[in-house]
Amino acid sequence: MTARLAGAPSTSRQVGPATGGADSSRSKRLRAYGPLAPFHAYVALFLIFPTVVVAAGAFSQGEGGGLTLDNVSQLLTRTEFVKAFTASIQLAVLTAIAGAVIGALLAWAVVRSNPNGVFRQLVIAGAGVLAQFGGVMLAFAFFATFGPKGLITTFIDSSTGVTLDSSWLYTLNGLAVVYTYFQVPLMLIVFLPSLDGLRQEWYDASASLGGTSWSFWRHVGGPILAPSFLGAVLLLFTNAFSAYATAAAIISQGCSLVTLAISCQMNSEVILGQENVGKALALGMIVVVSLVMAAYALIQRRASRWVK
Repeated sequence: MTARLAGAPSTSRQVGPATGGADSSRSKRLRAYGPLAPFHAYVALFLIFPTVVVAAGAFSQGEGGGLTLDNVSQLLTRTEFVKAFTASIQLAVLTAIAGAVIGALLAWAVVRSNPNGVFRQLVIAGAGVLAQFGGVMLAFAFFATFGPKGLITTFIDSSTGVTLDSSWLYTLNGLAVVYTYFQVPLMLIVFLPSLDGLRQEWYDASASLGGTSWSFWRHVGGPILAPSFLGAVLLLFTNAFSAYATAAAIISQGCSLVTLAISCQMNSEVILGQENVGKALALGMIVVVSLVMAAYALIQRRASRWVK
């Protein structure tokens, strides 16, 4: 009896610290992850929830209907949808590559300038404004500049008597020029920090070992910048692939892009009840972006080996 009574207090003393340790661990996790709660709520409300609604509608027959694959199957069977996806992907790839190359060269010029100079500050500030200058405003700016009665068109006509053809602006080629206009400053903003991260010591070390500028970029600078460059290209691709307002303002007739095709299905006055087909098109866009992100993750994993 005495042994049992003597052992009882020691048991109670052991329970106390263990419980306090668990509470302390929970409070630490709460302090660590608690500030992220608004971010998770934002992602759930504006990303996960809309994706679930789109996916559910894509496989639904309509109000009160059951499950169906007809909406999704139309993405592969209807010619206009296939052409819309093809045109959107081609436009996104073209403008992403053009914007990435031009923006990277401009970012390199900025890096080579005085870090505290006026040129660098003006270019960065201008890029921040132009990267957000899109939608209907950008379309109107191009209409006012290159349209039939635009500033440049009127100036050339009055000066030389040559009337420029402005019909190119209303085609996919003209849309590619407009998209590249805001892709270039976006690339500069995204890629500039990576170029700033390159150290002069790395180039000096390569030169001291007999390396040339080409060998430095091939074996040092290129592998280091490759993940950042590919990530920027991915951002430009998704930016152009999902753009709607600019395309809707320039190409007001037809559904030549996926975003325009979704609008046509949601607002069709000829064929009613096609909202779920529009959701299937949106689901197709989500699949395309997911595949691109998966490919980028694979490339980034392999490119990270070059940095080691």
